[in-house]
This record gives sequence, structure tokens and C-alpha cells, in this order.
Amino acid sequence: MVVTTVLWNWFFNDMTDILSRYESITLDEMKSIRLMNRIDTKFVTTVPTLCRLLEIARDDYFVQETGGLRISPYYTLYFDTDDYVMYNRHEAGHLERQKIRIRSYVDAGLSFLEVKTKNNHRRTKKKRMAIDGFDALHPDHNLRFERQDKKFEAYDDFIRSYLRYDPTTLSGKMENRFDRITLVNKAKTERLTIDTNLRFHHIITDKYRYMDDIVVIELKRDGLQPSPILGMLCQLRIHPHGFSKYCIGSAFTNDNLRRNRIKPRLRSVEKILGIERTW
Repeated sequence: MVVTTVLWNWFFNDMTDILSRYESITLDEMKSIRLMNRIDTKFVTTVPTLCRLLEIARDDYFVQETGGLRISPYYTLYFDTDDYVMYNRHEAGHLERQKIRIRSYVDAGLSFLEVKTKNNHRRTKKKRMAIDGFDALHPDHNLRFERQDKKFEAYDDFIRSYLRYDPTTLSGKMENRFDRITLVNKAKTERLTIDTNLRFHHIITDKYRYMDDIVVIELKRDGLQPSPILGMLCQLRIHPHGFSKYCIGSAFTNDNLRRNRIKPRLRSVEKILGIERTW
């Protein structure tokens, strides 16, 4: 089922109503559970099933509230080399891989340059620094990390410290926007991010792809801590499902990229969307 605008508004109102009955947690209270070195497990479902999940999870989780909002808009600009080395490593199935992006918290007006590194034990480390003057509503797609002034010298130093690739070879490849709900279990040992209303735009091909009905849930834990959400996900038949926004979004919006190993995931996403296609 592809969600129409009318249906999406209905579901959004339904989610807002359910979340209004959650106890809230503030950003300051979240500082103790940043989980910058963690194990991530992703799940994919639909908006109607998400509403059922939110109903049954209410007594076990807080919802993050920022500026009075419990559903917050996000923006991401992904960078890669001209030959898409980071995309290709992920698509080829390498466990050790990296990606670099600018992540913007749109309503708060905050943006961060982030490097994510996954090792062969499936642990993810994230390093980030604030990036000044970046406008998520009017993003600069031509941004390049060259040592043009003191600010960009700092970005260059940051990238060279944590990324395996030369900053001067990077350029913006894809952007996406989505709305995020963040839940925290009452024991404060895990975070659950829930991304809805996904919209992708490939900067090079100028191709768009909207995935209104897809929900990407990511469970973030420091090790294999007990998790109340796992039983609820199993109850609703929501199973682990790899979903890299950068890779999935790129594969759907750039026909020049290789996608042999990622085809099963593309098919499963399109099955959820109710679209028939032969890759």
C-alpha cells in the first residue's frame, strides 16, 4: 500500500495522538545515553503497523521531546568519492565500512558533520562536530571540504582524523529528509529511532524517490542489553532488515550504480510499498 497525502496526514495525526500519551524525556536527560559506540539493529515496517507498535510500547518507553515536538524533521546530505567507493563497499557486503554526512536537526537549526565507522564486529562508532552556517532548508549541494579558511581547516582536520578517504575527493551525492520519533526505554539503556516520511533526492541524477509508507526502526544498544521492544517487534512480525538510507536511496535514484547484492533488499522494500518490479 502506498500512502497518499490524505492517508499520511491521518496516520501522522494518529501517531501524534498516541505519542501525546507517552512520558517525555528531554535532550539534556538524553546526554547519558548517546551511544556513540554501539550495536545497531534495523527493522522495516509500514506506518499502520508502527501505530500499533507505539500503542503497545507506551508503558516501557519515554519519547524525546524537543521544543514541544515529539516528531521532528531531519535533513541529511551524504558525501562520497567520484567513484562511489563508500557506496560500493557497502553494496559489496564489506563489514568494515564508513560513511560521511551532514545531519541537520531542522527545527533546532543545528547541523553536524558526522563520520560513521562500522567494524567487522558490527559495532558502529560515530564522530561528529558542529558545522556552522549550513542551511538545511536551502542546502549547498556544491559544498567541498577544502582548506579555504580556518573553519574549513577544522573540518579538514576532523575528516582526516576519522575518515579513511581524502576530504578533497568528496562531494555531495544524495540528500534525504524524514521525520523522526526517538524512544528511550525506562531503564535508559537503549534508544529507538523511528523514521517516517522518507524522501530521497540524488544530486547527480536529479532523481527523486518518496517512500511515505516505509518506516525504518533502529534499535541502538551498547552491547546486547535486554530490550523490551524486541518482543513487541516479534509479536507484530517486524523482523530485522538492513536499510542504509544512503545505499537504498542511492540505488533507487541512480541507475548507474551497481546493485547486484542489494537487489533483494530493494525488492523487499518495493514489496512493502506495494510496487511490482523486476530488477
